[in-house]
Amino acid sequence: MALVSKPKPVVGLVGGIGSGKSRVAALLRDRGGRVIAGDDLGHEALRQPVIRDRVAARWGKEVLDETGEINRRRLGAIVFADAGQRHALESIVHPWIKKCMADAVAQAQADAAVRFVVVDAAILLEAGWNDLCDRLVFVEAPAEVRRQRIAAQRGWTAAEVEARELAQLPLTAKAVRADYTLHNAGSLESLNQEVDDLLQVWGLSP
Repeated sequence: MALVSKPKPVVGLVGGIGSGKSRVAALLRDRGGRVIAGDDLGHEALRQPVIRDRVAARWGKEVLDETGEINRRRLGAIVFADAGQRHALESIVHPWIKKCMADAVAQAQADAAVRFVVVDAAILLEAGWNDLCDRLVFVEAPAEVRRQRIAAQRGWTAAEVEARELAQLPLTAKAVRADYTLHNAGSLESLNQEVDDLLQVWGLSP
């Protein structure tokens, strides 16, 4: 069924850490999509002087590096260990991210070269940013595959991964809210075919 609720349909990507959402986003970009990356906006948010100052006032100068910028790993160790601390950080950064995300969606929909919009954000559902999206795609990969990817790409410890996963919705809850599932445990060729099939089903093929 084709997406018709907006001039340029907005597709949100959800899935577990290490499932390969960014890889799927890149493949969709190759097929005419404009990708809005939540992680990039999250990093940019912490570089905003007003937000940086509020974070330093809340958690102290120890979360800053030698240049006075926020050390994300130090801050993460604090906020992912305590839900109350995490919610405090979210109240500071999420409004800024949501506005930037909404602005980016509007700009993409106004661009004639864009065929559809992709929102790639780890906490899309948890933050409520999915209200910007017309459809959701769940990117699925087995736990062992995801752990191997996380270790190779991010260098997180098992405890860091667990803390972040506990801060997100269970994968079953994400999967049930999705309109389509892509399986990303195999080859890139296989994933390419799945992405092509998705776009064909939704009437978005190039």
